[in-house]
Amino acid sequence: MSPPSFPTLRCCARALRPTSRPPHAIPSITCLHQRRLRRHESTTASPSSTNPKITTIVDQISQLTLLETADLVSNLKSRLNIPDLPLSGFSSGPATAAPPPPAEEEEAAPAAQEKTLFTLTLKSFDAAAKPKVIKEVKQMLGLSLVDSKKFVESAPKVMKEGVPKEESEKIVETMKGLGAVVVSD
Repeated sequence: MSPPSFPTLRCCARALRPTSRPPHAIPSITCLHQRRLRRHESTTASPSSTNPKITTIVDQISQLTLLETADLVSNLKSRLNIPDLPLSGFSSGPATAAPPPPAEEEEAAPAAQEKTLFTLTLKSFDAAAKPKVIKEVKQMLGLSLVDSKKFVESAPKVMKEGVPKEESEKIVETMKGLGAVVVSD
């Protein structure tokens, strides 16, 4: 049992002091305890307000281990046909699905000839041009100023993925003009 809190002690001390108040005006310890319970119950969601079927499912899920939860997620994704989305950090454009790996060597040769989508990586930047680079990254990626600063300071870091060739060349030239080294892979 935890020691009583200071407000509870103060209230108990008041209750023990001789007063001219009538006895019904002095709060008892059980009354204080009931108030605290009512306050606690008012902040938590009551189970009667939700669907009992959902409540039992939530209770069962909360008792799963991490591996069982991962298995549950993969089963739900397969049953509900939910695709796995790549978690690309700071891409501002729509998410593009990664092309499937080629099954035969014959298909790999044409893909190596001409690449159409590129990944842009901020490798480094000139210390004197840091504010300009931060502003450009903020504008390009749609980040806040603080996030842009953290992003630039954590270089080398992937800026964008799945960028068309013309746009990637334009971004590389812009960043080069500001004093940053951006590599297109």
